[in-house]
Amino acid sequence: MLADPDVNDKLETLSDQQLVRLRARIHREMKRRKLPVTVGSVAERLAIDYFNTSRGCPNLQEAPPGTSNVDALSRKGERYSIKAIQQGRKTGTIYPDRDDPGKQLFEYLLVVRMDEDWGLQAIYELDWALFVKLRSWDIRMNAWYVGGSARTLAQARVYTPSD
Repeated sequence: MLADPDVNDKLETLSDQQLVRLRARIHREMKRRKLPVTVGSVAERLAIDYFNTSRGCPNLQEAPPGTSNVDALSRKGERYSIKAIQQGRKTGTIYPDRDDPGKQLFEYLLVVRMDEDWGLQAIYELDWALFVKLRSWDIRMNAWYVGGSARTLAQARVYTPSD
């Protein structure tokens, strides 16, 4: 929900067409401000911001655009893949290397659980060995994913925001 109840009330009075146009305008403004506009890019920003402002976590910087399976890098050169779980029951896909399917693609996977308002609920950190143990194969996508069940994610290191 938006912080201002008046805004929420006004949204409910908009026609479908007005709401779609408003979404398009918001999307353009977010892009102009260089804000993330997809669930995945918001998850990346949430994880990087959390790690950079939390004691005991490595500082992360965004990986160069187009870097395969790597979204952030630590100062030590460790590679982080960041995936979101919002409404679904699994992460986005992680594609194996075409030439070497067993190749290690990153040192850590951060699974960012978000609420329906795209707020941070928790970050689950899996090292490569744990990722290999927990991953599942998506036949349709021809790629790996991690399930979002409590049983699966309980095996990871958990970071939770302190509100």
